[in-house]
Formats: sequence, structure tokens, C-alpha cells
Amino acid sequence: MTASLEEEMAAHFAMNAEMRARLPDIIAIADAIWQSVCAGGCVYVFGNGGSAAEALHFSGELIGRYKSNRRPLPATCLSADVSALTCIGNDFSFNAVFARQVTALAGPRDIVIAFSTSGQSENIRSGIAAGWAKGAKTVLFTGQNGAEIAKDCSLAFISPHTMTARIQEMHQLAMHLICARLETLVAESENV
Repeated sequence: MTASLEEEMAAHFAMNAEMRARLPDIIAIADAIWQSVCAGGCVYVFGNGGSAAEALHFSGELIGRYKSNRRPLPATCLSADVSALTCIGNDFSFNAVFARQVTALAGPRDIVIAFSTSGQSENIRSGIAAGWAKGAKTVLFTGQNGAEIAKDCSLAFISPHTMTARIQEMHQLAMHLICARLETLVAESENV
């Protein structure tokens, strides 16, 4: 029992070292979010299951705060509107639950961010395609198996793992690093 926990911890710590190689992606995503916000845009995030929880966490960090008291950044989690999700899922299809919301809400100043450990869910792909169609920047947080769909996005954060836990751990650290950079950018803009 202890050996398996030691293996889990070792895998987690090794994953943290892998984050250094992805720092340019993290900075690029944070900068794209900042450009969108400065242009009057909104950050729309979504995902399924645990990835929906990641999306909700991320939008909460943007609207609330990460570490510092700063102005809220406009963000909406499309996975959180139960009424819209069930209406669209029932009246159209589950594959349309994010695309329909993105089509209704997003525009060229906005950024659409999808979380999917596999990158294989049709509703994630459709949501990203809807973002492109509306002229929004698109970002995908995914794992190794989502690398193909990531090519269809403006930016991507790809964890080099296939294990859901490792992918989500990397996503969470990436989100926090993005929030830290955004808080620095907000502070710099207010001190000009």
C-alpha cells in the first residue's frame, strides 16, 4: 500500500519538473487572456466531468482572485449553467451543449478555453469550432491524447500524460501560474 502511494507521489513530483518546459505555453495563454480582457472581451471556459470542475475553478480564480486583491476579470463557465446544458442537450444534443452557448455569447474580442483530459469529446471539439467560427481565440487544456485537436486551437497546454490524475494536476498548476501572471499584468497596468 505504501509503495503505491510512494509511486504516486514520485509521479507527481516528476510532473512538476515537466512544467518548466511548458512555461512558454503558460505565458502565451496568460498573455492572450490579458489581451482579450484589455480589448473588452470575456473568457468563456468549459469542460466535462472533472474538466468541468477545472473550468469552474479557473473562472472563479479570474472573477475572484488568486493571491492579490485586484479587479475582477470577466469570465463565464459554460459548464455551470444547468438550465442551458439540459435545454440544449434535450432539444438538440449533448454534442451541442458548448457550441450553442459559444455561438450565442462569444465574439472576436473573446477567448474560448476548453478543458478535456482526452481531447476526444465531440462537444469539446464542437465548442472549439464554434469559437473559431465566431472569431474568438481558442485554447485547449488537454493530455497527450488531445494533441491532434490542439492543432485546431490558437493555443494549447498539453500535458504529456495519458493518466487523468497527472493531466489534471498539471492543468491545475498551469491555471495557477496563469493567474499569477495575470495578477502581475493587472498590477502593472494599474501602476502606469
